Amino acid sequence: MSAAVALAVATALAGCGTTTYFAGRTLPPSGLQNRVLIAIQNPSAASAGSLVFVDAYYDTRYAYNNINKTFSITGFGGSLPVSIQNMPEEQEGAVYSSGNGSLTPINYAKESSNGPQAGLSGNTYSSIFMTRSGTYVFATTTLSAGLVIVDGSSGGTAYQLGLPGAYRVSVNSAGSVALVFVENSDYVYYPRKLTAAQTISYAGGQSTWPLGAVDCEPRTAPGWCLFQALDPASTTSNIIPLKFNRPIKAVFSPDGGTAYVLNCGPECGSTSGGPASVSLVPVAPMIFTVGQNSGQLPTNAALSKPCASAGSVNSCNIPVPAGASNALVASSTMYVVGQHTLSDGFWGGYLTVVNLTSNTVVPTNSSSPNPVSISDGTPGGVSRMLLADDNTLWIGMTKCTAGERYNNPSQYPGGYGCLTMYNTSTGAVLVMPYTGDATGIAAVTGLHKIYTTQGGQVYINSTVCSSTECPAISNQYVTVTGTASDVAYMDADSDDDNTVY
Repeated sequence: MSAAVALAVATALAGCGTTTYFAGRTLPPSGLQNRVLIAIQNPSAASAGSLVFVDAYYDTRYAYNNINKTFSITGFGGSLPVSIQNMPEEQEGAVYSSGNGSLTPINYAKESSNGPQAGLSGNTYSSIFMTRSGTYVFATTTLSAGLVIVDGSSGGTAYQLGLPGAYRVSVNSAGSVALVFVENSDYVYYPRKLTAAQTISYAGGQSTWPLGAVDCEPRTAPGWCLFQALDPASTTSNIIPLKFNRPIKAVFSPDGGTAYVLNCGPECGSTSGGPASVSLVPVAPMIFTVGQNSGQLPTNAALSKPCASAGSVNSCNIPVPAGASNALVASSTMYVVGQHTLSDGFWGGYLTVVNLTSNTVVPTNSSSPNPVSISDGTPGGVSRMLLADDNTLWIGMTKCTAGERYNNPSQYPGGYGCLTMYNTSTGAVLVMPYTGDATGIAAVTGLHKIYTTQGGQVYINSTVCSSTECPAISNQYVTVTGTASDVAYMDADSDDDNTVY
């Protein structure tokens, strides 16, 4: 069905008393059914940020039948928007703006915002996440508290939990588990909410806090505690922290019960030995029940055991020698992106494919190498990963000009760039021509195209790729004034069409 026909059908339905289209979603005021949202910094001298959206069917920023009608999110007041957490199933998004430290919920159905989330202003956040239910917001900041939690189930109360150096929080899809990571550290932390009975029990201060708690707030009547992940053999007289290898992020199994902790390893300054890896860790809900302690995580012995020889142990470690900075889980496969130092001293970017049924790296073969060389970047740096149509996985990097491909062009006839296409069926790799740092990717599913932000501008590519290119689609009518920092497909089928996770 063409967009014009679909719009006519939706209009006819509206006349019959309904304004819904697929999956029971509400037809928005614009009437567009394929919208890509663009976060723009400094769009004019009078504004430091705006959110516009374009018609991704026709690839225009104006209505297909009226060039004078353009589209933007009303009520948005963020300064220097950086990232979009895309939640199309909920018809919502959440936009973080670094200029004023705001997180702004966006109503996709109304194409508007009622203003920023309360409890967050005044800080600059290195990582921020809103649960899909909208109940909780978790944010890390190296400038003050460490971890900030806005608890919507407690009237929007903001809790500031002390953890120096906290710089990233990872949350599972159900919003029931959060893990916190600290710069240049081998340890992992997690928050848990206390019951009313526990609030009274722990009101005596630090001496009464549960095992493993590094901070509980408010201290005289705590509602949340932040725990260090401990070996379950720990006691009050013998604390045994779980030791990782420069952990920097976690992704989760589809059921949310297993965290795949990415250990950046030597690429992030570890001297403890061993390559980068992925640690499989069973996790528990963050609602802290009466009498519970932190002993629901694995032992150090199990955590350090290679998965290939772990047998029935539910926690183990998968070595990933080519580096681990980001990952994406798709059913029984995990795609791990990382950087590895080459003999000439430059970083090389790599993609490693992991089989989650056997918890092993998929064997290398001549037709489909594993790991495979992709766009370069910096260990632990910003990267984006997203699956799209036609068995394509897209990977965006920043600072790719500091890597091997740029500095040794004769070794890489495919050239250099910050955006890579990997075909998950054939193993083919294409590095897109350089147009700047790749900071955003949106898969316009069903239409066989992706939108990206690279070097501050918007680009479009087809996902129907040849052996030499993924053809560029004209971006003449979607370019923006200002710096485009991120993109999101507002009308995607699934919340998986999201690079902020």
